[in-house]
Amino acid sequence: MKTETVEYKDRDVRLLGYLAYDDKVSGKRPGVIVMPQVCGPGVHSRTKAERLAALSYVAFAGDYYGNGRELDNLPDAVQLAHSLFEDTSALRRRGMAALNKLASLPQVDSSRLASIGFCMGGNFSLELAREGAPLRGVVSFHGGLHTERPAQRGQVKAKILVCTGGDDQLVPLEQVNAFQAEMMAASVDWQVITYGGVKHNFTDPDAARLDNPALEYHKLADERSWNAMEGFFKEIFA
Repeated sequence: MKTETVEYKDRDVRLLGYLAYDDKVSGKRPGVIVMPQVCGPGVHSRTKAERLAALSYVAFAGDYYGNGRELDNLPDAVQLAHSLFEDTSALRRRGMAALNKLASLPQVDSSRLASIGFCMGGNFSLELAREGAPLRGVVSFHGGLHTERPAQRGQVKAKILVCTGGDDQLVPLEQVNAFQAEMMAASVDWQVITYGGVKHNFTDPDAARLDNPALEYHKLADERSWNAMEGFFKEIFA
């Protein structure tokens, strides 16, 4: 497997993505953006990118904050994230920068692209879909579902899979219901899978490091949601 750090830019902001692909596979193949959790790029998003590469996708883990910055303090990360979410257009542009970089790579079939995201990365991926980005599909894992600019009918090109926890205090049922109503109003091809008894950050084995009772790894939900994503990708990339 080939992995490397790749520089790209959003205007004058220097961003560092993590590229992973199987260099023994020839020809172009689907590309998948991996949008990390609120603390920024790290072991979690790199591991997910490498797992996608093992499935013969080209995976590119994006950078939110610039220079590959990763935070180990949740309150500081949330404060920094809020500054990005103040401007939906800028947030979507930051996501598009990663997508455009992925699409430009010689290993990637730019007609077969997807974006997955974890926690805040789910927000980013869904905002790309709402923007009408040229994606076959989007998968959100325990991501926020709210938006300042709801999807418009006919604009969303991607099929959408949301995997969320039934006990997620950060993405409560009211938010899930509002998202579903938004998707129906916009005539999007969408699905939501809710895992009972599961909290936020359920895909991160190291969730406890952030010392927040709302965050908890759940091995079975992690495995089930990944399997759901694999089946979804077989459908959209067929």
